[in-house]
Amino acid sequence: MISRMLSEAREAPAVAARALAADGDTLAALGAALRAAPPSGVLTVARGSSDHAAHYLAYLVMARLGRLVTSLPMSLVTLYSSRLRCESLLSLAFSQSGQSPDLVAPQRLIGAGGGRTVAIVNDAASPLAEASQWVLPLHAGAETSIAATKSYIAQLITGARLTAHWQDDAALLHAIEQLPEALERAAWLDWQPLVHALTDADRLFVIGRALSLPIALEAALKFKEVCGIQAEAFSGAEVKHGPMALIEQGYPLLIFAPRGPAQAGLLALAGEMRQRGARVLLAAPPGTPGAELPLAITGHEDLDPIAVAQSFYPAVEALARARGLDPDSPPHLSKVTRTR
Repeated sequence: MISRMLSEAREAPAVAARALAADGDTLAALGAALRAAPPSGVLTVARGSSDHAAHYLAYLVMARLGRLVTSLPMSLVTLYSSRLRCESLLSLAFSQSGQSPDLVAPQRLIGAGGGRTVAIVNDAASPLAEASQWVLPLHAGAETSIAATKSYIAQLITGARLTAHWQDDAALLHAIEQLPEALERAAWLDWQPLVHALTDADRLFVIGRALSLPIALEAALKFKEVCGIQAEAFSGAEVKHGPMALIEQGYPLLIFAPRGPAQAGLLALAGEMRQRGARVLLAAPPGTPGAELPLAITGHEDLDPIAVAQSFYPAVEALARARGLDPDSPPHLSKVTRTR
């Protein structure tokens, strides 16, 4: 019997097509408004998988628009009642359910203080959507698996669309329109070597850099969530500091090396770690020397990390089952988390 997690992960290409057919006028208007009156600062408000999607948007905005983006510690509002100066801020809140009070409270505070608020959310009638001035629905449909999959991919796509409209980049928008086909290819790539290598693993590093680091963060969460593996995500640059001390013979590393400026360094890191005796699972485009896990190519290298996530989800679901676990029933977790 197919799990809900796998079924929903493979729905993502259809979700992408549905989302891309909607909200174009809203995104164009928001992009025009941001160009006409640029924000003094940009914040992201999110937790869990949604926070990883927010990291992806943040990197795109910083790299393409040259505007620094800060992840807001929500406890500043919910616990410390800090009197934040909100004039001209742009707050981008990411959530599947839009239910958590610690996302809603900052949106209300920033909006009341003169900032602009945007909700990137699956439930367009949620408290988070109601607290935000702009709402960008994910159009992911009901997601019943506790482990988020299609909603995360929809958040990545919405973040890319928002960035492209803000930048008024027709080439990136055209590449985004091609994503459903690329995701369909990515969903069926053979990542069985990951299952074979990690069935008995109890710890793991997941490595990315730049735009692939948010995917590494999400992958590490999923390894913990559905596989019970103590997985930690690191930048390819940061892993060479303290974490390097843990690398010993057979230590497993999953390295995401899609196209882009960070790829060369990640490939070099994979070679170095193999020389140290680590068990390196390298995910890279077909034809890359040493790659065991193929990556699909999208219409733009900045979008390739979205396809990485699409290929990863079926693989981690298969790994959970190989370890004798039910990916739809992670222990101690629920679909909606309401933190304050």
